[in-house]
Amino acid sequence: MISRGASSLLRVAAAPSRTAAAAASIRHLSSTLAPKQPNSTDKRQQPSQPVEADSTSALDYKLAHKLRKLPPLPSLEPPSLDAPQAVSNILYNTPPPSKAPFKRHTLNCLVQNEPGVLSRVAGTLAARGFNIDSLVVCGTEIRDLSRMCIVLRGQDGVIEQARRQLEDLVPVWAVLDYTNTKVIEREFMLVKVSILGPEYFEESQQATTTPAGTPELIAERETDSSKPPTPTQPAPLTPTEALRVKSDNMRSVIALAEQFRGRVVDVSATSVIVEMSGKSSRCDAFLKLVRPFGILECARSGTMVLPRSPIPSSYAGAEDLFEDEVDAVDAGALPPG
Repeated sequence: MISRGASSLLRVAAAPSRTAAAAASIRHLSSTLAPKQPNSTDKRQQPSQPVEADSTSALDYKLAHKLRKLPPLPSLEPPSLDAPQAVSNILYNTPPPSKAPFKRHTLNCLVQNEPGVLSRVAGTLAARGFNIDSLVVCGTEIRDLSRMCIVLRGQDGVIEQARRQLEDLVPVWAVLDYTNTKVIEREFMLVKVSILGPEYFEESQQATTTPAGTPELIAERETDSSKPPTPTQPAPLTPTEALRVKSDNMRSVIALAEQFRGRVVDVSATSVIVEMSGKSSRCDAFLKLVRPFGILECARSGTMVLPRSPIPSSYAGAEDLFEDEVDAVDAGALPPG
């Protein structure tokens, strides 16, 4: 009886200790599972860095935007053939060439900024037999994006096929056709013009392009030099006359440059360098005007374009609205005929 009572007393005494241990373990578990309270002294979290674009980012973008419906290709009307012509066409497989006009097209490509993109774009156009009139490529305000402006000539249907092939390339994000869009077009040009006069310019060009020749030709030139100059050769000028001629020619070149909003950036004893920017047709016109003076060198940057932003106005007349509607219509989306 005494042993049973002692064991029951021991169990009763041990129960409070087990209860206290369980409560302590629960408090420890709750403290570990409870969310950590923000500390005012902790530093703020730094914003996450933007994810860098890789070579396949453009492909992922195009796969995610498949809902864009492409306009149909312009239809080329086949010529009407009679029976003999149709048989000859079938036998010799010589279809008549398309009569669609060749137009000047401007394509703007948004490509990934990585090595090898320019060669792939140029190779795609060269495979279709296009001669690139102008190509300008440079980075943009986005580090991983470059803008490429391509100017070429061709038929509408062929250019549209080439545009879609360029857009299918992996590093190409999009290809925009600005042919029928109101754009701002600019080109930068540096041209070195001679101020000696056309006679001395042609003589210097012949002297630099004529080979030395054989000893017989050299002896013949020496004998010809002893003869009086022919009327076609320019007579030698005195230093004062040469200075006056160069001043007059330089004044004329500067006047032409000012008419085209250009300016002279370098002057030497025999030539001047003019810089100007404008449309490609304006640069061509300036070159035609200064060609009689003698063009020594010419460097052109190529055509760069940006689309113009429309200006909404409540005072636009009916004619302006009609012109905007006509410009907004895509000829490729119209039905054939």
